[in-house]
Amino acid sequence: MKRGKKYIAAAKNIEAQKLYDVKDAIDLVQKASTSKFDGTVEAHIRLGVDPRHADQQVRGTVVLPHGTGRTQRVLVVAKGDKIAEAEAAGADYAGAEEMVTKIQSENWFDFDVIIATPDMMGTLGRLGRVLGPKGLMPNPKSGTVTTDIAKAVADIKAGKIEYKLDRFGIIHVPVGKVSFGTEKLTENFQTLMGAVIKAKPSAAKGTYLKSVVLAPTIGPGVKVNPLRVTD
Repeated sequence: MKRGKKYIAAAKNIEAQKLYDVKDAIDLVQKASTSKFDGTVEAHIRLGVDPRHADQQVRGTVVLPHGTGRTQRVLVVAKGDKIAEAEAAGADYAGAEEMVTKIQSENWFDFDVIIATPDMMGTLGRLGRVLGPKGLMPNPKSGTVTTDIAKAVADIKAGKIEYKLDRFGIIHVPVGKVSFGTEKLTENFQTLMGAVIKAKPSAAKGTYLKSVVLAPTIGPGVKVNPLRVTD
């Protein structure tokens, strides 16, 4: 892959094989960002598990103390009083079957997260082929199928993110914006890593944290010492 001059210049400040402490890695990532916009800092965490086995899945949610820097647009699919509860909690859109129809007939996707009450999942299920591939189908494991609508909306607005393995055994998640600065990014990252470590499956054997890399939206990545991720 051909790299631009800015990327190459930024990479010269990073030792490719070195495992950096967290704050040093985050300092370098901020300096390595070559985008003209406020880039996102992402964590890429390779785990020593086999995602083909159900007892080695790693999936959960965590509220980052400083959020992700991105405002999440929330759609709540519910009935009756739950719609008013959603609106009071700050949901961007709330409704019942008419929301499902709008998605289906208008190809409407002006939202980032769907929260639904359990009684609406049968209706939403009609959109499985549309919502599933986009990662938008509500799921109890991510806290997006719930009767506590107010808390679910508040958590997402506060910076709640979901982490889960891809088919290669890697977790990819944002930990904030470059502009956050070292302290806030460090707190977000360590909060995420604490949750991932706590979620270690009992069936996982050997080294759990295989590798951890922090990278900006545009720019080279920096390897973090897996033994020091919560220091």
